[in-house]
Amino acid sequence: MATTMTADEILDREFLLIRGKTLELAAAFDRLNRASGDVAADPRLQRIWEALDALQSPTSDRAEQIQLIFSRSYEDDWREQYGI
Repeated sequence: MATTMTADEILDREFLLIRGKTLELAAAFDRLNRASGDVAADPRLQRIWEALDALQSPTSDRAEQIQLIFSRSYEDDWREQYGI
């Protein structure tokens, strides 16, 4: 039988990984800010900002919400659209 970890145990295990990924995000945004050009209106960047907002939600389905932000809507005729 599997034992359930406490929140403290999970934070101990995940802290350095979360810290590293947060630093990666910050570095990517810094590179965007230093680069020439403007991507503020790019829908991809807008989705990223929306996903970052979703991270701050107190709900337990953040991963699902973020997946939906980056996913296409389901369409019944997807096979026909892609010639499958």
